[in-house]
Amino acid sequence: MSKTHKAGFVNIIGNPNVGKSTLMNAFVGEKLSIITSKAQTTRHRILGIVNGEDFQMIISDTPGIIKPAYELQESMMDFVKSAFEDADVLIYMVEIGEKALKDEAFFNKITNSKIPVLLLLNKIDGSNQEQLEEQAELWQQKVPNAEFYPLSALNGFNVKNVFERIIELLPESPPFYPKDQLTDRPERFFVNETIREKILMHYKKEIPYSVEVDTEEFFEEEKIIRMRSVIMVERDTQKGIIIGHKGSALKRVGVEARKDLEAFFGKQVHLELYVKVNKNWRSNQHQLKRFGYNSK
Repeated sequence: MSKTHKAGFVNIIGNPNVGKSTLMNAFVGEKLSIITSKAQTTRHRILGIVNGEDFQMIISDTPGIIKPAYELQESMMDFVKSAFEDADVLIYMVEIGEKALKDEAFFNKITNSKIPVLLLLNKIDGSNQEQLEEQAELWQQKVPNAEFYPLSALNGFNVKNVFERIIELLPESPPFYPKDQLTDRPERFFVNETIREKILMHYKKEIPYSVEVDTEEFFEEEKIIRMRSVIMVERDTQKGIIIGHKGSALKRVGVEARKDLEAFFGKQVHLELYVKVNKNWRSNQHQLKRFGYNSK
């Protein structure tokens, strides 16, 4: 008789920038989620799927826990709340130096969780032994129901042990998704996220947060994928900044995004980028729904 198969949903939660996406990418082995040094870059619950011979781990990377400031952020918090609804294992991630979660009610949910919670103390490569022991004690007192693991997601320290423990905790189940599937998000989603990552890297202050990307065309031929994407901004002044002097800024975004997309899809990519003004999309329910934010 063949070995039993395990499958389940693993949801990662924590403040912005603690390394959730880095951990997910270390598990999945593919750059599926965007990683930049700016807070609040992951707006969707991006699912990464890790398949083994006798297991399937479906990983959800929730947005960082924030107090809603406008419609978009409220929608992001809905994604976080839903992390409790379908999880088999909850990963609560903190980094060295953190003392509390920004949302008290949410913290109570974690400490009273009926499902297994793994508390991961990330970025320990930037600490000393004394600080590490102090933090370990603090978090073990705060979240007594959790299993505690210090790790460095970026350098791979302790990642394998956490990974193996998650597999142990997964329930016996047939796979939820076809075994050759890396993620449940369509290709256009990755195109959008890759372009948005470059915008987050190259533009200052509020510009990246008032931007959305929509891939209007995606044609895959035998040797090349042709894409046409529109970068949406809220004001004409932002359009000028995104395009840059004689189009130089937009060109840089396009060149860098194309390189990443070619590596991801494993074939040549032709990417056309345009910039459009779409006033107040962040506060417009219809627009938010179109970009997949409002799951209601």
